[in-house]
Amino acid sequence: MDAQLVYIGLAAAFGLFMAWGIGANDVANAMATSVGSKALTIKQAILVAAIFEFAGAVLAGGEVTSTIRKGIVDADLLIGMEDGPRLLIYGMLAALLAAGTWLLIASRNGWPVSTTHSIVGAIVGFAAVGIGVDAVQWGKVGTIVMSWVVSPLTAGFIAYLIYRSVQKLILSQDDPLAKAKRYVPVYIFLAAFTITLVTILKGLSHVGLTISLRDSYILAIALAAAIALLGSYFISRIEADPKAEKKQHFVTVERVFGILMVVTACGMAFAHGSNDVANAIGPLAAVVSIATSGEIGAKSALPIWVLALGGGGIVVGLATFGRHVIATVGKKITQLTPSRGFAAELAAATTIVIASGTGMPISTTHTLVGAVLGVGMARGIEAIDLRVVARILVSWVVTIPAGAFLAIIFFFLFKTVLP
Repeated sequence: MDAQLVYIGLAAAFGLFMAWGIGANDVANAMATSVGSKALTIKQAILVAAIFEFAGAVLAGGEVTSTIRKGIVDADLLIGMEDGPRLLIYGMLAALLAAGTWLLIASRNGWPVSTTHSIVGAIVGFAAVGIGVDAVQWGKVGTIVMSWVVSPLTAGFIAYLIYRSVQKLILSQDDPLAKAKRYVPVYIFLAAFTITLVTILKGLSHVGLTISLRDSYILAIALAAAIALLGSYFISRIEADPKAEKKQHFVTVERVFGILMVVTACGMAFAHGSNDVANAIGPLAAVVSIATSGEIGAKSALPIWVLALGGGGIVVGLATFGRHVIATVGKKITQLTPSRGFAAELAAATTIVIASGTGMPISTTHTLVGAVLGVGMARGIEAIDLRVVARILVSWVVTIPAGAFLAIIFFFLFKTVLP
C-alpha cells in the first residue's frame, strides 16, 4: 500500500511538472502570434489560455491517447515478466521527469520544441533499456522524424499563400480599409471553419462524442458562417482614424485583423488543450492504473483530478515561464502584425486539419514555426532572422535523443531507489 501511494504521488508530481512544461513551451507557441502581433497583451493571452486550454484539457482530453504514445512501444512484452508492472511504472515516471526536464531547459532558452517528441523520446529511451531494443517500433520513430520536415514545410507553404492573398486583395489596394471590410469576413469564415474542424476532429472524440465526417463538415460550415456574420457586423463599425493612419498606413486595417486574431487564439487554445494534455496525463494515468490494479493494460476510468492537474499545470506553465518562447516565435523569427499573425495561425490550423484527415504525424510547434517562417518568406528572406531559425532547428533535432538520454538516467535511478 505504501509503495502504491509513493508511485501515485510521484506520478502526480512529475505529471504536473510535465504539464507545466507544456504550458511554458507549447501553449506559448499557440499564443505567440497573437502576442507578437500585439492583437493580445501577454496578460490577455494568459487569460484566454487559462480559460480555453483548461476547458479543452478537462472537457475534451478525457480519452487519453494510448498511454505509450502513438504505439511507439510494445508494452505486451512486459506482461509475462514478473517485474513487468513495476518496470512500466519506473519507465513512465522516468519518461515524465525526463520530458519535463528537457522542456524546462528548452523553455528557459526560448526554444520552441515539440512536447510530443519530448515524451516520445523519453519513452523510447526507457523502453530500449528497460524492455529491450526490439520493443521500440522504430518505423513509427522514423515517421516522427519525417514530420520534422513535412509539417513545417506544409504550414509554411500555406501561410505564404494566405499572406500573399492578403497583400494582393487588401494591403496593396488604393482603399485597403474598404477591401478589408469586404474580404476579412471571408477570412473569418475560413479561420472559424478550420479551427472548428480541428476541435471536432481532435477534441470531441475524447468526450465520447463521435460525429461522422460529413456531419463534422456541416457543423463546421454552419458555425463558421455564424461567426463570419458576427465578425462582419463588428468590422463594419470600425471607422478609419486619419491621425493614426498618418503615422502608420495600415493601422485601421490591422485593427480589423486584430479582431480575427482573438477568434483564432481562442480556437487554437481549446484544440491544443484537448490534444496535447495527453502528453502529461497519459503516462500519469498509466501509473495510476497499474498502481491501483497491479496489472498492465487494465482499463479504468480516468479520475477527473488527473485531467484538472494536467489543465492546471498547463496554465501555470504559460503564466510563469511562457514569455521566453513567446518572445522567440512572436518577435524574433520575423516581425509580426495582426494580418501576418492571422495568416500564420490559419495556416497552422489548416495543416493540423490536413494531418488529422491523413494520419500524418504532426507537431503543433513545428507547424506554427513553419507557418511564421512562411509569412516571413512572403516579405523576402531578409525579413527572417536566420540565426534564430538555425537555433530552433538544432533544438528540434536534439529533442528526441535528449528525452531518451534523460529517461535512461532516471529509469536506472528509480530502479535503484524506489520500492
